[in-house]
Amino acid sequence: MGNPVVHFEIYGSNPTALNEFYAKAFGWEIHDPENMGYGMVHTNAQEKGIGGGITQGASRVNIVIEVPDLEAKLAEIEQAGGKTVTPVTDMGMVVFAEFADPEGNVIGIVKSGE
Repeated sequence: MGNPVVHFEIYGSNPTALNEFYAKAFGWEIHDPENMGYGMVHTNAQEKGIGGGITQGASRVNIVIEVPDLEAKLAEIEQAGGKTVTPVTDMGMVVFAEFADPEGNVIGIVKSGE
């Protein structure tokens, strides 16, 4: 069984401006309920697609894939030619890690049920 893409993240130097852009361009609702500098994106797409987040960082887009065991998946990724970028990290409301594929694309993984 494959692992689903469950979240996306958009990074940039001015997340407030990005929030405004994506809200205007696509009709997304973006809220930062914890005032953490992480805008939670609700696409209002009538049960289609996935939600995401907008935050500060080097400009890039990240997808997040759900897996049952982060450590085991990172080991599989490294055996397949990828590299761990962010080790397993518990943020309280989510446990995640990031890896780079052989081309250098950084992708997130999140523990199932988070």
